[in-house]
Amino acid sequence: MSNTLFLRLEGPLQAWGERARWSVRDTSTEPTKSGVVGLLGCALGLTADEDLAELSRGLCMGVRCDKEGVFLTDFHTIVGGVISAEGKIKSDTVLSMRTYLCDASFLIALQGAPELIARLALAVQRPVWPFYLGRRACVPSRPVYEGVGNYTDLVTALKEWPCQNELLPGGVGLRAVLEVDGGQGIQRRDETLSNRHRTFLPRYTVEQRINPDANPEVA
Repeated sequence: MSNTLFLRLEGPLQAWGERARWSVRDTSTEPTKSGVVGLLGCALGLTADEDLAELSRGLCMGVRCDKEGVFLTDFHTIVGGVISAEGKIKSDTVLSMRTYLCDASFLIALQGAPELIARLALAVQRPVWPFYLGRRACVPSRPVYEGVGNYTDLVTALKEWPCQNELLPGGVGLRAVLEVDGGQGIQRRDETLSNRHRTFLPRYTVEQRINPDANPEVA
């Protein structure tokens, strides 16, 4: 049985807010684990925090940046009611700054128990709810499901899964972000704990360059 699920996250706009708060909504340079777990939660129809947290703990994630996106910053004006100190409702205008990734393409490799991978593979092809790439306005431009396979580790999976020739940079390889054991690499807070309360646990990743196989028929 397969132990690795591959997803293709590609679209005109993506937004993976690792530190987004209030009126400043940034985006990471690649998908966050919490965002990918949220996408899988849509596929499975999960709503309970405990179910999403358990799903996150059961998966190890690697990202291959087949096409690095370019940043786009947009400003949103929101008008709403605010309660004043006197207890009266008054109109208030809030300007929020939102950053997106444009025209990016990522290959996600998720490793876990074969039974979980099989369940996710079916769900991603027949999702309960629609997918979005970080924010609800960011819809995929192609099917998210890419395939399954059996690999010893994330590096091997991302290296051996084919990539279109036109996406391969000459000589330097593609940037890959790999989940590693705690205490190694860079700490980031995108391990889902509570989706309802927007709380996350630390996770550790390392970056490296890989040269995947080329195949115009895949990716």
